[in-house]
Amino acid sequence: MGAARGEIYKCEACGNVVHVLEGGAGDLVCCGEEMRLLGKDEVKQYSVKDLPKPGSP
Repeated sequence: MGAARGEIYKCEACGNVVHVLEGGAGDLVCCGEEMRLLGKDEVKQYSVKDLPKPGSP
């Protein structure tokens, strides 16, 4: 299936959240399991501006 730009996924095992910046054909996997695509209502709690920038502590 793959991930599309703008989608947000969450790992049910550890709670890791991923915002897709560039889509692709592969599946997102964390903790050995496929990550779950969040629904529209769930996505509202996450904002890109609230996420740390890559390389920042």
